[in-house]
Amino acid sequence: MTPTKYGELATGVRLSSHEKLCAERMKALQASINELNKEVKGLRTDVSKGKGAISVVIFLGTIIATIIGVFQFK
Repeated sequence: MTPTKYGELATGVRLSSHEKLCAERMKALQASINELNKEVKGLRTDVSKGKGAISVVIFLGTIIATIIGVFQFK
């Protein structure tokens, strides 16, 4: 085996191990990103529910204030 062929073989092995390591890191990153996406979707749902609840409370407060105002003016 010539030194050039040995160098090419060693470089191939190093690149292969580096690619495996990078692939594992990418899988971990993709898993983390997917988990964060799920959490963001959950938070969006919670915020939407909160906005809806606040709207209902404001609507009910308006109705109650109107009823109290009508009875006080009579």
